[in-house]
Amino acid sequence: MKYRYEDLAKMIDHALLHPTLTDAELESGCQAAIAYEVASVCIKPYYVKRAVEILAGSGVAVGTVIGFPHGSNSTEVKRYETEQACRDGAVEIDMVINIGKAMSGDWDFVFHDIQAVCQEAHRHGAKVKVILENDYLGSGGAGLTSDQLKTKLCQICEAAGADWVKTSTGFGFVKQDGGGYGYQGATEHDLKLMRKACSANVQVKASGGVRDLKGLVRVQELGATRCGTSATRAILDAYNADKPIESSPSKSGQLGQGGY
Repeated sequence: MKYRYEDLAKMIDHALLHPTLTDAELESGCQAAIAYEVASVCIKPYYVKRAVEILAGSGVAVGTVIGFPHGSNSTEVKRYETEQACRDGAVEIDMVINIGKAMSGDWDFVFHDIQAVCQEAHRHGAKVKVILENDYLGSGGAGLTSDQLKTKLCQICEAAGADWVKTSTGFGFVKQDGGGYGYQGATEHDLKLMRKACSANVQVKASGGVRDLKGLVRVQELGATRCGTSATRAILDAYNADKPIESSPSKSGQLGQGGY
Protein backbone atom coordinates (compact mmCIF):
# COMPACT_ATOMS: atom_id res chain seq x y z
CA MET A 1 0.00 0.00 0.00
CA LYS A 2 1.27 3.47 -0.85
CA TYR A 3 1.19 5.95 2.01
CA ARG A 4 1.13 9.60 1.01
CA TYR A 5 3.19 12.06 3.04
CA GLU A 6 0.25 14.35 3.68
CA ASP A 7 -1.91 11.51 5.00
CA LEU A 8 0.74 10.47 7.51
CA ALA A 9 1.71 14.02 8.50
CA LYS A 10 -1.92 14.91 9.15
CA MET A 11 -2.15 12.06 11.65
CA ILE A 12 0.46 13.68 13.90
CA ASP A 13 -0.23 15.83 16.94
CA HIS A 14 3.26 17.20 17.54
CA ALA A 15 3.72 16.91 21.30
CA LEU A 16 5.32 19.86 23.10
CA LEU A 17 4.54 18.88 26.67
CA HIS A 18 7.76 17.84 28.41
CA PRO A 19 8.11 19.78 31.69
CA THR A 20 11.57 21.09 30.83
CA LEU A 21 10.75 22.59 27.44
CA THR A 22 11.68 26.27 27.37
CA ASP A 23 9.79 29.01 25.55
CA ALA A 24 12.46 28.96 22.84
CA GLU A 25 11.99 25.22 22.42
CA LEU A 26 8.22 25.58 22.27
CA GLU A 27 8.55 28.21 19.55
CA SER A 28 10.99 26.00 17.65
CA GLY A 29 8.54 23.11 18.01
CA CYS A 30 5.75 25.20 16.51
CA GLN A 31 7.97 26.18 13.59
CA ALA A 32 8.77 22.49 13.04
CA ALA A 33 5.05 21.70 13.02
CA ILE A 34 4.60 24.24 10.22
CA ALA A 35 7.55 22.87 8.25
CA TYR A 36 6.33 19.28 8.51
CA GLU A 37 2.65 20.24 7.94
CA VAL A 38 1.32 18.11 10.78
CA ALA A 39 -2.26 18.11 12.04
CA SER A 40 -1.64 20.01 15.25
CA VAL A 41 0.63 20.90 18.10
CA CYS A 42 -0.35 19.67 21.55
CA ILE A 43 1.26 22.30 23.70
CA LYS A 44 1.50 23.42 27.32
CA PRO A 45 -1.58 25.42 28.34
CA TYR A 46 0.27 28.64 29.19
CA TYR A 47 1.72 28.78 25.66
CA VAL A 48 -1.55 28.43 23.73
CA LYS A 49 -1.88 32.14 22.92
CA ARG A 50 1.63 32.34 21.54
CA ALA A 51 1.23 29.10 19.59
CA VAL A 52 -1.90 30.51 17.96
CA GLU A 53 0.10 33.55 16.84
CA ILE A 54 2.95 31.45 15.45
CA LEU A 55 0.69 28.97 13.65
CA ALA A 56 -1.79 31.48 12.21
CA GLY A 57 -2.53 30.65 8.57
CA SER A 58 -0.39 27.51 8.59
CA GLY A 59 -3.13 24.90 8.64
CA VAL A 60 -1.68 23.46 11.86
CA ALA A 61 -4.23 23.42 14.69
CA VAL A 62 -3.44 24.34 18.28
CA GLY A 63 -4.34 21.84 20.97
CA THR A 64 -3.60 21.68 24.66
CA VAL A 65 -4.05 19.47 27.71
CA ILE A 66 -6.55 19.56 30.57
CA GLY A 67 -6.12 17.92 33.98
CA PHE A 68 -2.70 16.83 32.79
CA PRO A 69 -1.16 14.38 33.40
CA HIS A 70 -2.98 12.68 36.28
CA GLY A 71 -6.60 13.73 35.75
CA SER A 72 -7.17 14.51 39.42
CA ASN A 73 -8.29 18.14 39.20
CA SER A 74 -11.85 18.85 40.23
CA THR A 75 -14.40 18.85 37.43
CA GLU A 76 -14.95 22.58 37.72
CA VAL A 77 -11.23 23.25 37.44
CA LYS A 78 -11.09 21.08 34.31
CA ARG A 79 -14.07 22.94 32.88
CA TYR A 80 -12.44 26.30 33.58
CA GLU A 81 -9.11 25.12 32.14
CA THR A 82 -11.03 24.20 29.00
CA GLU A 83 -12.78 27.56 28.85
CA GLN A 84 -9.50 29.42 29.24
CA ALA A 85 -7.74 27.28 26.66
CA CYS A 86 -10.51 27.86 24.13
CA ARG A 87 -10.53 31.60 24.79
CA ASP A 88 -6.79 31.58 24.19
CA GLY A 89 -7.41 29.92 20.82
CA ALA A 90 -7.09 26.18 21.33
CA VAL A 91 -9.34 24.19 19.01
CA GLU A 92 -8.43 20.72 20.30
CA ILE A 93 -8.54 19.66 23.94
CA ASP A 94 -6.83 16.55 25.33
CA MET A 95 -8.26 15.83 28.79
CA VAL A 96 -7.33 13.12 31.28
CA ILE A 97 -10.09 11.17 33.00
CA ASN A 98 -10.16 10.96 36.78
CA ILE A 99 -8.26 7.69 36.95
CA GLY A 100 -8.89 7.06 40.65
CA LYS A 101 -12.64 7.50 40.17
CA ALA A 102 -12.54 5.06 37.26
CA MET A 103 -10.69 2.52 39.38
CA SER A 104 -13.31 3.07 42.09
CA GLY A 105 -16.16 2.35 39.69
CA ASP A 106 -17.76 5.77 40.19
CA TRP A 107 -19.11 5.84 36.67
CA ASP A 108 -21.43 8.81 37.19
CA PHE A 109 -18.51 10.94 38.32
CA VAL A 110 -16.35 9.85 35.40
CA PHE A 111 -19.17 10.55 32.94
CA HIS A 112 -19.96 14.03 34.28
CA ASP A 113 -16.27 14.93 34.51
CA ILE A 114 -15.81 14.17 30.82
CA GLN A 115 -19.14 15.68 29.84
CA ALA A 116 -18.32 19.01 31.51
CA VAL A 117 -15.17 19.37 29.44
CA CYS A 118 -16.84 18.23 26.23
CA GLN A 119 -19.75 20.63 26.63
CA GLU A 120 -17.44 23.57 27.36
CA ALA A 121 -15.13 22.77 24.47
CA HIS A 122 -17.98 22.20 22.02
CA ARG A 123 -19.51 25.52 23.10
CA HIS A 124 -16.37 27.14 21.69
CA GLY A 125 -16.23 24.96 18.60
CA ALA A 126 -13.31 22.86 19.89
CA LYS A 127 -13.00 19.08 19.84
CA VAL A 128 -12.08 16.79 22.73
CA LYS A 129 -9.76 13.81 23.02
CA VAL A 130 -10.25 11.89 26.26
CA ILE A 131 -7.18 10.17 27.69
CA LEU A 132 -7.70 6.88 29.52
CA GLU A 133 -4.04 6.37 30.57
CA ASN A 134 -4.06 2.66 29.82
CA ASP A 135 -0.78 1.90 31.57
CA TYR A 136 -2.59 2.43 34.88
CA LEU A 137 -5.45 0.14 33.87
CA GLY A 138 -3.42 -2.96 33.11
CA SER A 139 -4.64 -4.89 36.16
CA GLY A 140 -8.25 -3.83 35.75
CA GLY A 141 -10.30 -2.21 38.50
CA ALA A 142 -13.79 -1.73 39.90
CA GLY A 143 -14.37 -5.47 39.58
CA LEU A 144 -13.56 -5.47 35.87
CA THR A 145 -10.69 -6.95 33.91
CA SER A 146 -8.34 -4.59 32.14
CA ASP A 147 -10.10 -5.00 28.80
CA GLN A 148 -13.54 -4.68 30.35
CA LEU A 149 -12.50 -1.49 32.14
CA LYS A 150 -11.02 0.09 29.02
CA THR A 151 -14.10 -0.87 27.00
CA LYS A 152 -16.45 0.62 29.58
CA LEU A 153 -14.46 3.84 29.72
CA CYS A 154 -14.55 4.16 25.93
CA GLN A 155 -18.32 3.76 26.03
CA ILE A 156 -18.61 6.38 28.77
CA CYS A 157 -16.44 8.75 26.74
CA GLU A 158 -18.70 8.38 23.74
CA ALA A 159 -21.85 8.89 25.79
CA ALA A 160 -20.30 12.03 27.35
CA GLY A 161 -19.60 13.58 23.95
CA ALA A 162 -15.94 12.81 23.26
CA ASP A 163 -14.64 13.24 19.73
CA TRP A 164 -11.66 10.92 20.30
CA VAL A 165 -10.58 8.37 22.86
CA LYS A 166 -6.83 8.39 23.50
CA THR A 167 -4.55 5.73 24.92
CA SER A 168 -2.13 7.69 27.06
CA THR A 169 -0.61 10.96 28.25
CA GLY A 170 2.93 9.87 27.50
CA PHE A 171 3.75 10.31 31.18
CA GLY A 172 1.89 7.41 32.82
CA PHE A 173 4.91 5.76 34.39
CA VAL A 174 4.05 2.70 36.49
CA LYS A 175 6.24 1.73 39.43
CA GLN A 176 7.85 -1.68 38.94
CA ASP A 177 8.73 -4.32 41.53
CA GLY A 178 12.36 -3.24 41.55
CA GLY A 179 11.46 0.35 42.35
CA GLY A 180 12.00 1.75 38.86
CA TYR A 181 9.28 2.97 36.51
CA GLY A 182 8.07 1.39 33.28
CA TYR A 183 5.91 2.67 30.46
CA GLN A 184 4.28 1.19 27.37
CA GLY A 185 2.02 3.90 25.96
CA ALA A 186 0.01 2.88 22.93
CA THR A 187 -0.11 -0.83 22.16
CA GLU A 188 -1.63 -2.72 19.27
CA HIS A 189 -3.93 -4.58 21.65
CA ASP A 190 -5.34 -1.40 23.15
CA LEU A 191 -5.83 0.34 19.81
CA LYS A 192 -7.80 -2.63 18.48
CA LEU A 193 -9.83 -2.77 21.69
CA MET A 194 -10.61 0.95 21.72
CA ARG A 195 -11.55 1.03 18.05
CA LYS A 196 -13.97 -1.86 18.62
CA ALA A 197 -15.43 -0.29 21.78
CA CYS A 198 -16.55 2.92 20.06
CA SER A 199 -18.88 3.65 17.21
CA ALA A 200 -17.67 5.31 14.01
CA ASN A 201 -18.66 8.64 15.57
CA VAL A 202 -15.64 8.53 17.86
CA GLN A 203 -12.06 8.50 16.62
CA VAL A 204 -9.04 6.89 18.29
CA LYS A 205 -5.73 8.56 19.10
CA ALA A 206 -2.52 6.66 19.88
CA SER A 207 -0.07 8.34 22.20
CA GLY A 208 3.21 7.31 23.76
CA GLY A 209 5.82 5.02 22.26
CA VAL A 210 5.23 5.71 18.56
CA ARG A 211 8.62 6.96 17.48
CA ASP A 212 9.26 5.65 13.97
CA LEU A 213 7.61 5.53 10.57
CA LYS A 214 6.68 1.88 10.82
CA GLY A 215 4.89 2.55 14.10
CA LEU A 216 2.90 5.44 12.63
CA VAL A 217 1.80 3.34 9.67
CA ARG A 218 0.75 0.52 11.99
CA VAL A 219 -1.30 2.96 14.07
CA GLN A 220 -3.16 3.98 10.93
CA GLU A 221 -3.78 0.35 10.00
CA LEU A 222 -5.27 -0.27 13.43
CA GLY A 223 -7.85 2.47 12.89
CA ALA A 224 -6.35 5.43 14.74
CA THR A 225 -6.67 8.79 13.03
CA ARG A 226 -4.25 10.73 15.24
CA CYS A 227 -0.95 9.97 16.92
CA GLY A 228 0.68 12.05 19.63
CA THR A 229 4.45 12.01 19.37
CA SER A 230 7.50 14.19 19.94
CA ALA A 231 9.40 12.17 17.31
CA THR A 232 7.84 14.01 14.37
CA ARG A 233 11.14 14.90 12.73
CA ALA A 234 12.49 11.34 12.84
CA ILE A 235 9.23 9.85 11.57
CA LEU A 236 8.68 12.19 8.64
CA ASP A 237 12.36 12.55 7.74
CA ALA A 238 12.35 8.77 7.30
CA TYR A 239 9.47 9.11 4.85
CA ASN A 240 11.26 11.86 2.94
CA ALA A 241 14.39 9.71 2.80
CA ASP A 242 12.27 7.17 0.92
CA LYS A 243 13.00 4.43 3.40
CA PRO A 244 10.83 1.32 2.92
CA ILE A 245 7.79 1.00 5.13
CA GLU A 246 7.25 -2.46 6.51
CA SER A 247 3.67 -2.46 7.70
CA SER A 248 3.28 -5.57 9.80
CA PRO A 249 2.18 -6.31 13.36
CA SER A 250 5.00 -6.07 15.87
CA LYS A 251 5.84 -9.27 17.69
CA SER A 252 5.74 -7.54 21.07
CA GLY A 253 2.48 -5.70 20.43
CA GLN A 254 4.25 -2.41 21.11
CA LEU A 255 4.48 0.24 18.44
CA GLY A 256 7.86 1.81 19.10
CA GLN A 257 10.48 2.59 21.70
CA GLY A 258 10.49 5.05 24.56
CA GLY A 259 8.00 7.61 25.79
CA TYR A 260 6.26 10.66 24.43
